Amino acid sequence: MMKKKSISASKASLVIFLCQMISALDVPLDSKLLEELSQPPTITQQSPKDYIVDPRENIVIQCEAKGKPPPSFSWTRNGTHFDIDKDAQVTMKPNSGTLVINIMNGGKAEAYEGVYQCTARNERGAAISNNIVIRPSRSPLWTKEKLEPNQVREGDSLVLHCRPPVGLPPPIIFWMDNAFQRLPQSERVSQGLNGDLYFSNVQPEDTREDYICYARFNHTQTIQQKQPISVKVFSMDSLNDTIAANLSDTDIYGAKPVTERQPVLLTPTGSTSTKVELRGNVLLLECIAAGLPTPVIRWIKEGGELPVNRTFFENFKKTLKIIDVSEADSGNYKCIARNMLGSVHHVISVTVKAAPYWITAPRNLVLSPGEDGTLICRANGNPKPNISWFANGVPIAIAPEDPSRKVDGDTIIFSHVQERSSAVYQCNASNEYGYLLANAFVNVLAEPPRVLTPANKLYQVIADSPALLNCAYFGSPKPEIEWFKGVKGSILRGNEYVFHDNGTLEIPVAQKDSTGTYTCVARNELGKVQNEVRLEVKDPTMIIKQPEYKVIQRYGQVSFECIIKHDSTLLPTVIWLKDNDELPDDERFLVGKDNLTIMNVTDKDDGTYTCIVNTTLDSVSASAVLTVVAAPPTPAIIYARPNPPFDLELTGQLERSVELSWIPGDENNSPIKNFVIEYEDGLHEPGVWHYQTEVPGTQTTVQLKLSPYVNYSFRVIAVNEIGRSQPSEPSEQYLTKSANPDENPSNVQGIGSEPDNLVITWESLKGFQSNGPGLQYKVSWRQKDVDDEWTSVIVANVSKYIVSGTPTFVPYEIKVQALNDLGYAPEPSEVIGHSGEDLPMVAPGNVQVHVINSTLAKVHWDPVPLKTVRGHLQGYKVYYWKVQSLSRRSRRHVEKKILTFRGNKTFGMLPGLEPYSSYKLNVRVVNGKGEGPASPDKVFKTPEGVPSSPSFLKITNPTLDSLTLEWGSPTHPNGVLTSYILKFQPINNTHELGPLVEIRIPANESSLILKNLNYSTRYKFYFNAQTSVGSGSQITEEAVTIMDEAGILRPAVGAGKGYSEILFATSPVMHTVRPTFYKVQPLYPRIRNVTTAAAETYANISWEYEGPDHANFYVEYGVAGRKEDWKKEIVNGSRSFFVLKGLTPGTAYKVRVGAEGLSGFRSSEDVFETGPAMASRQIDIATQGWFIGLMCAVALLILILLIVCFIRRNKGGKYPVKEKEDAHADPEIQPMKEDDGTFGEYRSLESDAEDHKPLKKGSRTPSDRTVKKEDSDDSLVDYGEGVNGQFNEDGSFIGQYSGKKEKEPAEGNESSEAPSPVNAMNSFV
Repeated sequence: MMKKKSISASKASLVIFLCQMISALDVPLDSKLLEELSQPPTITQQSPKDYIVDPRENIVIQCEAKGKPPPSFSWTRNGTHFDIDKDAQVTMKPNSGTLVINIMNGGKAEAYEGVYQCTARNERGAAISNNIVIRPSRSPLWTKEKLEPNQVREGDSLVLHCRPPVGLPPPIIFWMDNAFQRLPQSERVSQGLNGDLYFSNVQPEDTREDYICYARFNHTQTIQQKQPISVKVFSMDSLNDTIAANLSDTDIYGAKPVTERQPVLLTPTGSTSTKVELRGNVLLLECIAAGLPTPVIRWIKEGGELPVNRTFFENFKKTLKIIDVSEADSGNYKCIARNMLGSVHHVISVTVKAAPYWITAPRNLVLSPGEDGTLICRANGNPKPNISWFANGVPIAIAPEDPSRKVDGDTIIFSHVQERSSAVYQCNASNEYGYLLANAFVNVLAEPPRVLTPANKLYQVIADSPALLNCAYFGSPKPEIEWFKGVKGSILRGNEYVFHDNGTLEIPVAQKDSTGTYTCVARNELGKVQNEVRLEVKDPTMIIKQPEYKVIQRYGQVSFECIIKHDSTLLPTVIWLKDNDELPDDERFLVGKDNLTIMNVTDKDDGTYTCIVNTTLDSVSASAVLTVVAAPPTPAIIYARPNPPFDLELTGQLERSVELSWIPGDENNSPIKNFVIEYEDGLHEPGVWHYQTEVPGTQTTVQLKLSPYVNYSFRVIAVNEIGRSQPSEPSEQYLTKSANPDENPSNVQGIGSEPDNLVITWESLKGFQSNGPGLQYKVSWRQKDVDDEWTSVIVANVSKYIVSGTPTFVPYEIKVQALNDLGYAPEPSEVIGHSGEDLPMVAPGNVQVHVINSTLAKVHWDPVPLKTVRGHLQGYKVYYWKVQSLSRRSRRHVEKKILTFRGNKTFGMLPGLEPYSSYKLNVRVVNGKGEGPASPDKVFKTPEGVPSSPSFLKITNPTLDSLTLEWGSPTHPNGVLTSYILKFQPINNTHELGPLVEIRIPANESSLILKNLNYSTRYKFYFNAQTSVGSGSQITEEAVTIMDEAGILRPAVGAGKGYSEILFATSPVMHTVRPTFYKVQPLYPRIRNVTTAAAETYANISWEYEGPDHANFYVEYGVAGRKEDWKKEIVNGSRSFFVLKGLTPGTAYKVRVGAEGLSGFRSSEDVFETGPAMASRQIDIATQGWFIGLMCAVALLILILLIVCFIRRNKGGKYPVKEKEDAHADPEIQPMKEDDGTFGEYRSLESDAEDHKPLKKGSRTPSDRTVKKEDSDDSLVDYGEGVNGQFNEDGSFIGQYSGKKEKEPAEGNESSEAPSPVNAMNSFV
């Protein structure tokens, strides 16, 4: 849990944190944030205080600073303003304060020596640089001097002085000869710190004339050399020869040979000296001694030890070097020079002084308006430095007043700062050895919080590892950080989270359920901002089958398995190593997906093989040892299950864990794959063994997690490829201590069984989950949303408690907590339950019905108030039933139907209604208890629909040119029948369909006689009923007119309900044979009689379908003899024909018909050929016999009419044609069309007596093939005088009806038929 810290208690940490957020030298800021925040100047780069420059190159004095807004720069030189605009040799770099002094174009470096200081300024303050002392480097020549040769006696000491010229900086000294080879140095001959060359004693080999001292000046990269020095060493032998020539024997005897001498210090001189060094520098102390033999130097510190790790000896121990000296290194250092003749010593008294150094350097301070803060400047040195303050580069004593500022020695205290308090303060700490200058700004900002971590950043970790979710932030005042899981989740608290000061949320042990979106909220008094990041917790990578120890015979084959399990979103890589190194580059090593196979094993393959599995988030490995042995002459190996483990031992007993170890039994030639550990709870379930865990076969110890208050015994079972061993003997028993329950009951529910109770149920804890004796449950409840206290009872180890006397169906908060003799389980979570339900009180109101069509209606109702439901609203039930059919007006047994609509729906659809019927319905609300009262019955009626097919169709009385049709009305008229539609067409011997004729028949008719049909012709009939809505489904039948009337037998014709039997008689001209029956048994469903009538570029395809109503048919066709795909055309299911268009003339096509949705259900293939091109089809119609016959018949008919009219006129009778036409408005006669085969005739067959009744006026089929019934009272009596008409030999009336018929008066036995070419021909036959 993140806690607020008081400002006073955490002011210093707040200052440090915010200055780190601002200072680019400490923590880089987000570039976008830097662009937005105002900031006083900060010096980011400057030249060193003591700046020695090369006089041959341009001088560059650096001064870089940052700030917002960007600062401007100015300079002072030797304490006064340096106007660079007046010096052509000086320029300032753009957007920078760095000066460039042009020396290479004629300027002189010496002219620009001095002390420089840079000032960077913006509207929030001014920062200044150190005092930068500019000095050009100097490398002067040696002064001319005359050097005398050095003649030295062997064994004496010698010092060759270098005395280099004074340069800036001091040169580096070294000795070389004329060949530019360094002179060798040793304990006897060495160079001192001052550059002189010291000889502790000279030897003859030291004689040479080219001892040259060199001085190297690094800044100018020049080397100066001294004139060569000559050294001549005289040995005692040569000296004696010289003396002998000039002295007596007595004198020669008196010359002494080379004698040994005790040590004498060459430098430093005397017995004591002093040395002052500054803190932090390198202390160099030197002692060089003369003597023969060459003395050895040793160093000690009086009264102390030489510092460890900082002390070094150089120049053959003649120089003591101590780095990074401090005041503690002050003291007396003694050097002792010793040889066999004696010793000499020198004491150097060292004093360590100190230039100022920081104890607490001032830090940038970011404050909000009204806040307090301090700037602290604490420095130390020897002597103690003086502290002085500046504000924006001006001594604070003369700086502008700021009421929020108070100077107290090394501290400036700020109180209730305002934005005008922003400034840059300089602290100067100085003593005689140097100074320190530090800039620290006070930036008064009022900034709302900002989150710098990118939005929606994705973090991925492995389960059970820590997850760190960043929330880098900034704000002034410092924002407080809170974390939430999810956009609207609760604030994260508790020990499972760690909240870092920098805003980072740490989940120490991330689990799979930790996956999700986390929201970081930063807020201060100026606002708040939030940022979301996502965490994905991946499953750890595991090796579920590890490589196992293998013993393989030489030249055999071995395989190590490494089967892994990993998170599906991670891509693993598997690497094999041998003895922690790469596998040998040998083709015998085969690396597979899950294994490593070694072929033709040799002795050098012995070793440890490791499988390493890496993903982007984790890595696991497993190893196994391969042992290669020679093949012994052993008998056949017998494999068996392993022997049981033995010697089980429990160690490390803790309250919640114990370590179990065992000794494996014999493997029986099959390596043990794993061990299974089982446990027995002798306290709760004695004799019952439970699975605990399992470990690999190479492991013989395991740490087991335990539960409190369980009397554990363990046993181990070994498993190999053959099977499982017998269980081991049980281990000793271990009774764990009792403890509070760790968990509470699960599946807590509250459901009332009666209107006045609440039944609280839960799943009890298992035996060992109790964690101790005396398991009980604390059951608590209180009414939700009511300010009630919890009511609690403690019950025994049961799983139900009933609360009585509750209000009906109110919500309750419920919790069940486990407890035992040691205490309670953790606080349980609350669940919401409800007391018992009761039946709903009211019925839905405002029930409305909207009839959509004849079979579907939509019902609406108003929802009942939830308070009246008195339970969980489960939905609404609609009861509806048919009262009566409006077409039959007959009631039947009422069968109520019920539709249930779940939830709080207020409407529903009622499907499957019967058309043209009256219905009632009511609506009831339903809860868990049952149904409420019904709403008042609502009456509605369905409109008419299309009728079902006629109940039957019979075809009887076939003659040469007529057929009799009888039918039954539809079983379900679904409305008021308006008419019947009859369609028929002839079928030739090649199954081609002729023209389709359509007749409309009044609804009150039930039979029809069709005349003037072609003899010996098969006809196909389609018959259906019609209401005002439309046509219903049709019934089909086929029949054949007879060839000769002489042999007519009464056929037995089916009703179209499956198949028909049609009887044919033989012609009397031919010999009599037994009658033949043609019986067609249709398949159900099936498509048959596919016929085609082809023209040049189109073809009419027709078929018969027998079966249930179907939505769509399809016609497939293609060019016959080709393997190309069939082309497909969709046809409405109400049609039985289709016209294929766009065909190629003179081409053979294949065709078939199928029904959509019925797999494999289609007709057999038929083949037809389109006609040739038009040029080959031009026929002279005048030469056709049928056309000549037709014209003759028309001419003969006109002649007969003229004769009749002439006879009547000769008799003197009146022929009022005009009056008759006006009175009856008879239509004119239509000639038969070329494609009309016959004209149908029908009459009512009510009774034989009906034959003599006057016939109603009908209509001939017009060009649109519809038959219309005229409601006229005209009869055939109007057309003759006392003559009712003509009849055929069987007594049937010959008269025909056409769409338009002229009524003509008739006399005698003249026919009243309308003149027709066919009838005229029949009359004269």
